[in-house]
Amino acid sequence: MTENGRVSVILVALTALLLPVAACGGGSSSGGEVLVGLVTKTDTNPFFVKMKDGAQQAAGTTGAKLQSFAGKQDGDNQTQVDAIENLIGAGAKGLLITPNDSKGIVPSVDKARQAGLLVIALDTQLEPADAADATFATDNYQAGLLIGKWAKTTFEKSGKPVKIALLDLSPNQVSVDVQRDQGFLEGFGVDVKDKNRIGDESDPRIVGHDVTDGAPAGGRTAMENLLQKDPGITLVYTINEPAAAGAYEALKAAGKQKDVVIVSVDGGCPGVGNVKDGVIGATSQQYPLKMAQMGVEAVSKFAKDGTKPTNTAGKNFVDTGVTLITDQPASGVESKDSAWGLQNCWG
Repeated sequence: MTENGRVSVILVALTALLLPVAACGGGSSSGGEVLVGLVTKTDTNPFFVKMKDGAQQAAGTTGAKLQSFAGKQDGDNQTQVDAIENLIGAGAKGLLITPNDSKGIVPSVDKARQAGLLVIALDTQLEPADAADATFATDNYQAGLLIGKWAKTTFEKSGKPVKIALLDLSPNQVSVDVQRDQGFLEGFGVDVKDKNRIGDESDPRIVGHDVTDGAPAGGRTAMENLLQKDPGITLVYTINEPAAAGAYEALKAAGKQKDVVIVSVDGGCPGVGNVKDGVIGATSQQYPLKMAQMGVEAVSKFAKDGTKPTNTAGKNFVDTGVTLITDQPASGVESKDSAWGLQNCWG
C-alpha cells in the first residue's frame, strides 16, 4: 500500500469513529451552550408573549440558548410539528411546548424524547399527560372551578335567572379547553356527566357552546351565534380574556352588556383591567412567565445532571398557581381584587 493509501485508510477509520459521537451528542448548541426550544400556540396572544419573556429571562440566568417557535393560530398543529423537527436537528437538550393539539402532537413529542430531549408541556397537558416528561401549568380545572363557584354564589345572591353561554377554544377539545369548561360547570353546580368531554351535559340552563380560537374575533362571532339562539343569556364563560373581550363587544352591539356577567381565565393586564372596568366579573389569574422560567431551569438542570422535574404532590403536573381576581367578592370563594391583580398581571 502506498503512503497516500495508508493516509486514506486512517482518515476513513477516524471518520467512522467520530460520526456516532456527532449523532449521539445532541443536547448543546455550538460553544457548549444548552439549547432549549420553546414552542407556543401563537406569538400574538399576550399569554404566550409573556411566556417567551420568562423563557428568555431564565435562559439569561442559566446560560442556556433559547430558540422560539409558534403556531400561526390556535389549532395549528403542523407548524409545531415542524418546530420539533427543527429542534431535534439542531441538537436541543429540551423542549417546552404549549400544544395546539394535545393529542395530535404526541407522535412528534415521542420522537423528540427518543432523540434524548427532555419534553415539558407548559399550560396545556398532552393527552396522555405522561407523553411529556413533565407539565408545568395552572391547575386549569381549579381555574374553571373558581369562576364557576364565584358565578354560582353571585347569581344566588342576586336572584337573577341563569342562562349560560360557553365560549370554548376549538372543536378539538384539547385538555386545557376541557378542564376549564368542565371546572366552571362543576363549580356552578352543573352535572357535567363525562369530565373529559365538552357539551354532553343536559342542564336546561345551558344555552349552548361555541368556539372562539381564543381570539377577540372568535369571541365576538361565537357570542353573536349564541345570542341568536337565545337573546336572554345572562352568564358567559370564556376560555380566555381575549375571547371575553370579543364577547363583550357582541353584547355591547346588541345592547345587552349590562345584563350579562362574563367570567374568564388568564389574568393578563388587559383582562384584569376589564375586571376593574366591570367588563369581566371575575377571572382566574395564571402565571405564564413562571411556567416558562421553571421550564428552562428544569432543562438546564437535566442537561447538567440528568434530573427530571417532580410533580406537585397529589397531581400529575407541577402546579404553578392560580388566583381568582374580582372586585365583587363572593362569600366562601377566596379572591383578590383588581388592584392586586394588576400588580401581578402580564401582557
